[in-house]
Amino acid sequence: MTRMKILHTADWHIGKKLDNFSRLDEQRLVLEEICEIAEREAVDAIVVAGDLFDNFNPSSEATELLYSTLHRLSTNGTRAVVAIAGNHDSPERIQVPDALAKVCGILFVGFPNTEIKPFCTQGQVEIIKTAPGFIEIKLPDAPFPLRVLHTPYANEQRLKTFLGVEESEEALRIHLQEHWQNLADQYLDDNGFNLLATHLFVMQKGGPMPEEPDDERPILHIGGAQAIYTENFPKQVHYIALGHLHRFHQVDRMPAPSVYSSSPLAYSFSEANQNKYVILIEAEAGKLVGYKPIELLKGKKLRRKGFDSIDEAIEWLGEHSDDLIELTIISDNYLEASDKKRLMEAHSGIIQIIPQIKKSEVADTSAEVDLSLSMEKLFQEYFKSKNKGQEPSEGLMEVFREVLGSEAE
Repeated sequence: MTRMKILHTADWHIGKKLDNFSRLDEQRLVLEEICEIAEREAVDAIVVAGDLFDNFNPSSEATELLYSTLHRLSTNGTRAVVAIAGNHDSPERIQVPDALAKVCGILFVGFPNTEIKPFCTQGQVEIIKTAPGFIEIKLPDAPFPLRVLHTPYANEQRLKTFLGVEESEEALRIHLQEHWQNLADQYLDDNGFNLLATHLFVMQKGGPMPEEPDDERPILHIGGAQAIYTENFPKQVHYIALGHLHRFHQVDRMPAPSVYSSSPLAYSFSEANQNKYVILIEAEAGKLVGYKPIELLKGKKLRRKGFDSIDEAIEWLGEHSDDLIELTIISDNYLEASDKKRLMEAHSGIIQIIPQIKKSEVADTSAEVDLSLSMEKLFQEYFKSKNKGQEPSEGLMEVFREVLGSEAE
């Protein structure tokens, strides 16, 4: 064999919920699909570029799913699996199973500048060179080695502790560029395939800011730096496997393709209607032959849509019975309890219903309050003043009367 195949995936977020809706069953299905792709394509190695879990304290079910998936991917130590920590992961927890994982060829990298000791599995996956932030792997069926520069996510405290980086906009970029370049100059040549794996916010300098999922935006402030630029990567690298952004896209082609593989499932409604992928990389010694996204088909689609008719919304819900839904209902008054009940009974996967009042041009209602009015009338006038002249619905008035303990006038 003269070519090597590597599968790039990221942002599994095992254990993540959509509001209170568990995605664990979907995650089992899509991770099984990733395993099947690795087996079908006979890949030599897998890189998981961060956010293995969704939080620092994953459940026992989430932990079991991660370990069983990585064990299957490793095929009993005949295939290398490199998994780095993301901003949602506890680096300590990621590295806990290190000794047992190595037996299977699974390499967990939790901290910046982690150094993995040389070892060889019974399946002949062998770590032959190491340094802080670097490994060189000899794979059973490959005539050339795989070199991996690995940089997991680091928050400000870890940047200070492990990297010695001060808090300034350029500090992280400068440190990482020098760190990667020193490793590249020492270990990377064209006698192997050189890959950099990291979980960071990456963009072209001067280019458009990539869109982030809603719950990922705090990563923008890593160590005071808003982004790592593609010009910071060393020229000796042949492919850059990125994690963090949940949409598949190539950030840049230079100095090598910098690629976000996407998350395996849509995890927020800002990702509604996105297709999800893993990336199959084909390599030869000294060069990238090519890469292609393979679409993932398991799991539920997320859809968001607005309606001004309850009947139309219910008809549309029937056409998307297997999806998870965010509905916006646009109306003259607030959504009645009976209408909400109809919608919820029409579809079991409604995550959120957002009522939206139509805008209307009305006269100024901020006139002086007439304190001689009844409590009910005062509430009606107050409601109109705060909602551009809209009358409160009868359902809302009934709730108010119940609270007030009075009868309708």
